[in-house]
Amino acid sequence: MSEDWRLLIDCADQEGLVHKTTGVLYREHCNVLVNHEFADPQSNRFFMRTEFVGDIDKDRIIEELWKVLPPQPFVKLIQPGKTRIAVLATKEHHCVSDILTRCAFGELDAEVAGVIANHDIVRPFIEKFETPFHLCSHVDVSREEQERQVIEQLEEIAPDYIVLAKYMRILSPDFVNRFSNRIINIHHSFLPAFVGAKPYHQAWERGVKVIGATAHYVTEQLDEGPIIEQQVINVDHSHSPQDMARAGRDVERLTLSRALRLVFEGRVFLNGHRTVIFD
Repeated sequence: MSEDWRLLIDCADQEGLVHKTTGVLYREHCNVLVNHEFADPQSNRFFMRTEFVGDIDKDRIIEELWKVLPPQPFVKLIQPGKTRIAVLATKEHHCVSDILTRCAFGELDAEVAGVIANHDIVRPFIEKFETPFHLCSHVDVSREEQERQVIEQLEEIAPDYIVLAKYMRILSPDFVNRFSNRIINIHHSFLPAFVGAKPYHQAWERGVKVIGATAHYVTEQLDEGPIIEQQVINVDHSHSPQDMARAGRDVERLTLSRALRLVFEGRVFLNGHRTVIFD
């Protein structure tokens, strides 16, 4: 029976890779529906995302692709389906509530397998969705102990990705490396502008005309991971810091949800400190 598949490839660039790859699919009697490719001359890397339909032997196709691609390629075959995620939250509700709502109504093809927070404020809302809530408080415990508790919960949840929905705790290098390339954060600006406390007050004092948000992968370098999505909205002199914060929450929701969709659909490739995105 024919099924829907997504093929993801990241390898060294050379001539004829599109022909070689689609040739393998053709010989396996697959029908290509959508194809995107990009060759980066700076890194000499080739990226390709292909949607196709076929009744396939997954292992055989990967083996055949390894034969025609340059040495040590990244090759992944996935099928559309719900991505399992864990959400880390704190006091702010807007991003975690948006994720839960979009998942509940099928706007994000994902399952929130658990929400972990260091405050209890969002618990009542989370439990309305019958989603497991885990409190890992930072009160009267060391940063290391609180993080250890979070890791324990994550190991039980076993998510494909971890989403920082305005989670304000700084993660240790150990934590980041444990879940390398699987942690996605939303930040309240075009990084690295207006870092620290009260970002919208800083923006108001500088008289900015646009405010934005950045969704990115988390690395050991704070707020410097590869960027997935950025969006902006216009503001003017009539906006108070509170107005800016309200508008900022809106753009954070939109930016994060779009970034998650791109990642969950296999549209984002890491290319050093940058990303290649097929939308």
